[in-house]
Amino acid sequence: MTTHELLVKAKQAKARLGAVSAQDIDRALLLMADCLIAHTEPILAANALDIEAARGSISDVMLDRLLLTADRVRGMADGIREVAALPCPVGRVLKHYERPDGLVIERVSVALGVVAIIYESRPNVTSDAAVLALKSGNVCVLRCGKEAHRSAAAIVEALREGLAQAGLPEDMVLLVEDTTRQSANELMTADGYVDLLIPRGGKGLISAIVKNATVPCIQTGTGICHIYVDSAADQEMALNIIENAKCSRPSVCNAEEVLVVARDIAPEFLPKLKARLVDDRPETPVELRLDAEAAQIIDGTPAGADDFDTEFLDYILAVRIVADVDEAVAHINAHSTGHSEAIITGDADAAAVFTRGIDSSSVYVNASTRFTDGGEFGLGCEMGISTQKLHARGPMGLEELNTYKYIIKGSGNIR
Repeated sequence: MTTHELLVKAKQAKARLGAVSAQDIDRALLLMADCLIAHTEPILAANALDIEAARGSISDVMLDRLLLTADRVRGMADGIREVAALPCPVGRVLKHYERPDGLVIERVSVALGVVAIIYESRPNVTSDAAVLALKSGNVCVLRCGKEAHRSAAAIVEALREGLAQAGLPEDMVLLVEDTTRQSANELMTADGYVDLLIPRGGKGLISAIVKNATVPCIQTGTGICHIYVDSAADQEMALNIIENAKCSRPSVCNAEEVLVVARDIAPEFLPKLKARLVDDRPETPVELRLDAEAAQIIDGTPAGADDFDTEFLDYILAVRIVADVDEAVAHINAHSTGHSEAIITGDADAAAVFTRGIDSSSVYVNASTRFTDGGEFGLGCEMGISTQKLHARGPMGLEELNTYKYIIKGSGNIR
């Protein structure tokens, strides 16, 4: 099926989806979760082929992004069930008021229509995107990178089987067959067919789509996430948070990439940091890329010109020393991608300066940036992390996949 033929099917399914009740959607989602579990074996077999084809061409850390296991498939199914249990966002009255002329005006949430998502090598995005789109009243068009296409196709087959069992059109979830740049270009310029396009991947993908799309799109994903260790920090807490933010899963967008440390504590804290992230991790040590001042305190790699503007997605951490929280805020705002930043401090005034001054979608006090996630925020799962400001910001759940319209009721009113 060509990409254009697929978009025609999506538009036809959009017309039918408006007549489907929220209860029928929830029933379909639960069946889709069951089908996902039932299809675990073929999904893992397809994923094994993707892993083998990608081995040697991408890093081990990126292979982990691509990898599916039985536990990860179960996690995807659990995410579907969590979304099914959430309230339906469609049809909510967001505002109700009466004008002096007697008009009764309501602002009501409605689905966007056809939501397309272009993503790279994370096959679990396939399931998350599809179920969030359906629950929010939208048709979902998926276009994944070639590295994950076999896995995505097996997942979509299971999800479409669940739709069929529920008696709903399978074309409410569609996977683009073409993984060349041409299909991405078609989605970017599918005016009249795609109501919202969401890119989810690396900086190059997102930049290309934002630059070239003629359909509405939301910028997501790229995360140069910072942690600032203030002079009033509990240093053991800071080490625990930094290790989690950098090392628990370095290939994801909410992983820490830059550490900023207050000058007053740097001589004491940085040796502890090196012990925790380097000396105590012989199998996966973190490469510390140090500014000139930090390099006078501990051994590491001298930071290059671009190291404070790079999403490493690996066991690499750039380290900078600053005078205080004000300088930390200035540095972070100059280099951040607007994703997630954290301060570790016991000083309420410093925390207030940080949370007020940082211009990012998610700002933490004494917690890891790894919590920036739809599931962790209680959204079930997410369509992506929006790093822009209009319409949606931060983890995108059901509400962010709706827009609204006004319904006005009168009694013969004329102007």
